[in-house]
Amino acid sequence: MPRVVAPADAAPRPVLAVTTAPQGGTFDHQDSNGGGGTITNGDTQWMTAGSGLLHIEAPPESLVVSGGLFHGLQLWVNLPASDKMMAPRYQDIRGGQVQLLTSPDGGALLRVIAGELDGHEGPGITHTPITMIHATLRPGAEISLPWREDFNGLAYVMAGRGTVGAERRPIHLGQTAVFGQGGSLTVRADEKQDGNTPDLEVVLLGGRPIREPMAHYGPFVMNTQAELRQAFEDFQAGRLGTIPAVHGMGG
Repeated sequence: MPRVVAPADAAPRPVLAVTTAPQGGTFDHQDSNGGGGTITNGDTQWMTAGSGLLHIEAPPESLVVSGGLFHGLQLWVNLPASDKMMAPRYQDIRGGQVQLLTSPDGGALLRVIAGELDGHEGPGITHTPITMIHATLRPGAEISLPWREDFNGLAYVMAGRGTVGAERRPIHLGQTAVFGQGGSLTVRADEKQDGNTPDLEVVLLGGRPIREPMAHYGPFVMNTQAELRQAFEDFQAGRLGTIPAVHGMGG
């Protein structure tokens, strides 16, 4: 699988992609393959670790000094065995680049970050079929989205409360709902939301299962124990490169 490692105050990471999407605050990223940048509210960084790299990410020094809110979501996506040793890549996806859609009644805003929804494609480039959507639902709004039947599907609540599925099972901040088989995903926002979270904010994720053996330890995710040992050896031998010093990041 891809091998990612971070020095000093960061941690090594192996996966198809490490996706970080802040919904508030600012985040700096840099890796040993030359990728990186600063992402802020609504932006997404999509880092494909592939054959391995070092990376570090942290709030900028100014935010640490002044204090403030940071709210983000990080997702690790596995790579199929055939792509685990591909060259690393970094995608900087700005909030204005995602595909924006609304529900027919205007009660929900959908941001297609990767994959496609009903023929509308997001900018994120993936190596297995994946869909990633950030949806904002006003109180009382409901969406029922077409979903590939060969995909799994889940919903993670970043703010607010609502229900999922035709049975309207309740879900709230910090919870994840896993959908069963079917050709659609249904999410509804409660009529009343918490005072500090006026809308339901939910990330909808799904993809075609890889169904391969997986071995993982710490930040490394591979297919076999032998590959894990090789990944650690490569890291300890310095084969994953180095990260140039950046003011306010690392030490």
